[in-house]
Amino acid sequence: MFRPDRVKAYVCLSVPLLHRDPNVRTVDAMRAMYGDDYYICRFQKPGEMEAQMAEVGTEYVLKNNLTNRTPGPPIFPKGEFGTGFNPDMPDTLPSWLTQDDLDYFVSKFNKTGFTGSLNYYRNFDTNWELTSPWTGAQIKVPVKFITGDLYSVYTSLNMKEYIHGGGFKQDVPNLEEVIVLRGVSHFNNQEAAEEVNDHIYHFMNKHAHAKTT
Repeated sequence: MFRPDRVKAYVCLSVPLLHRDPNVRTVDAMRAMYGDDYYICRFQKPGEMEAQMAEVGTEYVLKNNLTNRTPGPPIFPKGEFGTGFNPDMPDTLPSWLTQDDLDYFVSKFNKTGFTGSLNYYRNFDTNWELTSPWTGAQIKVPVKFITGDLYSVYTSLNMKEYIHGGGFKQDVPNLEEVIVLRGVSHFNNQEAAEEVNDHIYHFMNKHAHAKTT
């Protein structure tokens, strides 16, 4: 969208283009839809969520997030991380996530903390302001979109209607295909690695030598 002259084709994983409403800030729109306990709203105050994550520990936070299979909007109770993203967190890890993987992620976040990651969500409204010149802009390069049927974004925010009802195609006119992987949540490139890699490879190979106009 920003530099179509530099991008020939694009594979989008998990989160589609979020249409910019010029009249409502991003976080305000999410708060109006799901309330103050919606996870993005809960992330806004610097230091607050970091402290609540520290209470349950880095490994719990990461395992809870990575193993989440709960569709719909993530709602956190006020004042605590609680069960976080995943009230049904399993005792054992799924086949695609080894203990070595989890230990590695834990070691990195133990050093850095979660502030950097949370700041991404804290900048939603700033990004809304900065992208004002692109209101109504379309992504015009060829696009393939891959998501999971259990992913919280796909199963909330009216995303199914947007993706399959024509809105996504209107914003991305050269959308070639939408792939919804069964039994897959947010981390589809890990959860269904071979299938996702195959989709990416064939799509990019198709467009690798295509002429641009």
